[in-house]
Amino acid sequence: MTPATAASPRPDRVPRGAQSKLRAWQTAALEAYRVNDPRDFLTVATPGAGKTTYALRLAADLLDRRVVERVVVVAPTEHLKTQWAEAAAAIGISLDPEFSGARGVTSSDHLGVAVTYAGVAANSLLHRRRVEDRRTLVILDEVHHAGDSLSWGESVREAFEPATRRLALTGTPFRSDINPIPFVSYVPGPDGVGRSAADHVYGYADALRDHVVRPVMFLAYSGRMRWRTRAGDEVSAVLGEDQAMDVTQQAWRTALDPQGEWIPQVLRAANRRLTEVRQHVPDAGGLVIASDQTKARAYAKQLEAITGRKPTVVLSDDPKAGSKISAFSASNDRWMVAVRMVSEGVDVPRLMVGVYATSTSTPLYFAQAVGRFVRARRRGETASIFLPSVPLLLRLAGELEEERDHVLGRLGTGDWTEEDVLVAQALQERDTADLLADDQLSFEALESEATFDRILFDGGEFGTAPATVEEEEFLGIPGLLDADQVSDLLRSRGAGAKSKAAPEVVLVDVPALKRELNDCVKAYARQSGTSQAQVHAELRRVSGGPEVARASAAELRTRIERIRAWAVGRR
Repeated sequence: MTPATAASPRPDRVPRGAQSKLRAWQTAALEAYRVNDPRDFLTVATPGAGKTTYALRLAADLLDRRVVERVVVVAPTEHLKTQWAEAAAAIGISLDPEFSGARGVTSSDHLGVAVTYAGVAANSLLHRRRVEDRRTLVILDEVHHAGDSLSWGESVREAFEPATRRLALTGTPFRSDINPIPFVSYVPGPDGVGRSAADHVYGYADALRDHVVRPVMFLAYSGRMRWRTRAGDEVSAVLGEDQAMDVTQQAWRTALDPQGEWIPQVLRAANRRLTEVRQHVPDAGGLVIASDQTKARAYAKQLEAITGRKPTVVLSDDPKAGSKISAFSASNDRWMVAVRMVSEGVDVPRLMVGVYATSTSTPLYFAQAVGRFVRARRRGETASIFLPSVPLLLRLAGELEEERDHVLGRLGTGDWTEEDVLVAQALQERDTADLLADDQLSFEALESEATFDRILFDGGEFGTAPATVEEEEFLGIPGLLDADQVSDLLRSRGAGAKSKAAPEVVLVDVPALKRELNDCVKAYARQSGTSQAQVHAELRRVSGGPEVARASAAELRTRIERIRAWAVGRR
């Protein structure tokens, strides 16, 4: 008998395990549901917060009160629907994860089924007939996937429009397109643009404060890249420097090339970090997220050469992918390499070190990928993610704690800064778009190297200039520290490095400089009777450099000094 069929199907026999202590946010969300008793309810909770436990507790309550007789869980992947069935079985709700349109029926022993969005799209009328036949609760896991395509959205609406109750769940509600998500309400904001309206929100910042999730330390690596264009020209650039978008794309692409040195250098650094973490968390694991299967296999070979052991490789077309993930989760192995399918919903709580070796760069995908590392098991665990020093990725890392909604439209006018425009452009990309997609014949990576650039943590940036042995100082941060302890240690190690005889190492709090500059701009705008946008534009014109979001510490200091001079009449 499989785990999904072992438990009693009767809702009045749900075991006491369903009554176990819930987290405060789960209790609050359940209470909000009971008070409103809605047909549709959207819960937004950060990855790792416990959406599955909350949803199954709600399902048990509705079954127990005879509000519904059947439960349908819709998940993004085959692996996830199996996870849902196993979790439901643990509290006495039997779901059939093998149900399909081809078979069309399930055993009377089951209280419902677990299916995928693709499976619903394949036979939406079958699912509609089933929810019409009996009072049904439909749980839409990671509901933003219902907007992946127009046909998927239409199928989900057609299948579950008659459902008695619908509970929508997501950890990343924002999408990068304007496809409406079924059964989600959109409320116009002051600008007239429709935004998704959640009934209960528990964001990453909330979960971090409650110690429900781990804080994340991002370690960014730059380096000089060299490549050949289709015209035969050889180009060299430093990854992350202020330069044209196409140059940044090609430098990024060169960094991810398995034949260069950037990837093996970063993998060695990440493996050293994992070794340090495992001194405090012995079963800690690492995950490399690759752009495609060819690179994934190549990265796996490099990891094997570094560690002496073959990592687990998970590919999307491997029928054993789900079992490989489960086996890795239960093992003590060090590394797993995967392409996209581990980006969302996969529960491997021991993942604590990651390498973001992919060119997919949309906010949705980035948040999903980071979500694989934040599930806390004990207080003090800190996740470490290595990534290319690319402005867009650094911005996404710095905005990890911000909450976003799904926006149905874009502002066509208004007082937008350049930073706003960049974000809008990023959000307009397709969720699975590859930023570096290009004709393979038009590009040839020649050479790459990796140099430690900076750390992003708790809203701050900590960098060294130049990067020397101090990289080891950051890699050696203990793996079991509270967020405040990590921040204090980052500051102390940076400050302590200044006293060494080696080349000077400077601790840079870039966000503090940005705040100081913005305060100066506000004051000068009031003094001069101009807008802040005009002041920023004039500062950039006379001082040079990129927009504020991408400016270096030196560029920010230059602008601060210049605007202070303006304020006292020195032009």
